[in-house]
Amino acid sequence: MSEFLFILTNVMLPIAIIVLIGYVMQLKLQLDRPTLGKLMINYIMPGFIFMNLYNTDIDFSLLLYILMFLFMFAVISYIVSRVIAAISGVKEEHKVLFTNSSLFYNAGNYGVPVNDLVFKSDPFAMSVQVMMVVFQNIIAFSYGVFVLSAENVGKFKALLGYFKMPIFYGLFLGLLFNYFNVGLPEPILSSLDYIRNAMIGMVLFILGTQITGIKFKKLRMTAFAATAVKLLIIPALALPLLLLFNVDGVVAQAILITTAMPASVNSSVIAQQYSKDPEYAAEIVMMSTLLSAVTVPLVIYTALNMF
Repeated sequence: MSEFLFILTNVMLPIAIIVLIGYVMQLKLQLDRPTLGKLMINYIMPGFIFMNLYNTDIDFSLLLYILMFLFMFAVISYIVSRVIAAISGVKEEHKVLFTNSSLFYNAGNYGVPVNDLVFKSDPFAMSVQVMMVVFQNIIAFSYGVFVLSAENVGKFKALLGYFKMPIFYGLFLGLLFNYFNVGLPEPILSSLDYIRNAMIGMVLFILGTQITGIKFKKLRMTAFAATAVKLLIIPALALPLLLLFNVDGVVAQAILITTAMPASVNSSVIAQQYSKDPEYAAEIVMMSTLLSAVTVPLVIYTALNMF
């Protein structure tokens, strides 16, 4: 019990305080949320990803193994969520949104701060987290857009859109410079370090501002079902799969904890642009974010004691 309370007070509470500050500031000042989102995606996150990959001693065979695991886990999560959607009587127009809420979790502006606090800024643990952030962005802005925007944009154009994102180049150059041991001038490293250090506070603040923009008219039972799938069933699926693949230590802990993150705001953002009922996605994001304050500490406790 003491360890669980420690997680609540030393991991979840600091996160909640900054998110609350962002929420209140947004209500008071009416900040431009799209601009803040662009700031995170195009400035903070690419610099953060680059520096973590550049400075970490990466085992590239382990990296490939992690990505293969995440891909297989995404496929299993998709199948399970589709089955549950059918059993739960989810309407046809909501099935994609129901499934997306399971596939797209908040590995970035929620998962990164959790990782930083749980593992005490361990660069190896953060490199695993970065892989999950990148993987989440890839499927959110490729598959996630494909399934909702085929009629409007086209799959090829949506795929090209991902390769225009600075996050992709932060990943690519970070891995490339690490692999070939490319040295960078000290002024460049210092400036990138400042960006990396701004990451935690900024993304949590931005998460708080984003939550104020999630509005919904009523709570539907199938949205509750989607929230339960995301917060309970998805991490429960990850646990035996990690054991089956013999993934252990910090890698297993970081992956399991991140699978317990709430539905990503990206799923709501994509739905706002491409779905006929974006309120449904917003309901799931809001409920999963609020209820994760209870479920995430439980998963952290489980991860730290099982691996």
